[in-house]
Amino acid sequence: MNVPASDVPLTVMIVDDHFIVRSGLVAALEAAGGVTVVGEAERGDEVTAVYQQCRPAVVLMDLQLPGLSGVEATRALIEHDGAARVLLFSTFIRDDELQTAFEAGALGYLHKSAKSDELIVAMKRVAAGELHVPANVQRRLSALRIAPAITAKEREVLARIATGLANKEIAQELKVSEDTIKRHVSNILEKLQVNDRAQAAVEAIRRGIVRVAD
Repeated sequence: MNVPASDVPLTVMIVDDHFIVRSGLVAALEAAGGVTVVGEAERGDEVTAVYQQCRPAVVLMDLQLPGLSGVEATRALIEHDGAARVLLFSTFIRDDELQTAFEAGALGYLHKSAKSDELIVAMKRVAAGELHVPANVQRRLSALRIAPAITAKEREVLARIATGLANKEIAQELKVSEDTIKRHVSNILEKLQVNDRAQAAVEAIRRGIVRVAD
């Protein structure tokens, strides 16, 4: 006898480096009904191997992971299996980092403060191959896509500008010439459409390109 599709449990793989978080998610999701957790990974470099073993309908992916970051793990998984469905589930995430994760193949994002029913809705949408992005995040990403992307190296320079380092000091830290840093700064000012380093630091923090703590 065929089982109605609505009665088939949604299979989920949880990727998070905190055992207590994983345990809490397993309990909450399975208590809600209609969800079965079929695999867990605590490191980014374990994701593809665990996925191969359990073949879940959706992968619930944290971004702050040892081994590989959540973005890197997402990229590796999608390269291994283009049909894999990834829902990012993280607390803090930079806008540009989130954009990179979507470019790597993730289909959705939800903050860890979301309630279990919100999470289940998001997982079902992603499992069906649909995008799930909260409206406020979508607006920020749309604004971010208007401007040329900040490169990884430029982000490193921006993080140091935000701490007040001069070009010479940044060059010493990154082990490059001061002229190279000047070129990066010039590109940064143009991409962020600002006039000076102070404005660049403020804009980078506002957009989530760097954290204040960086």
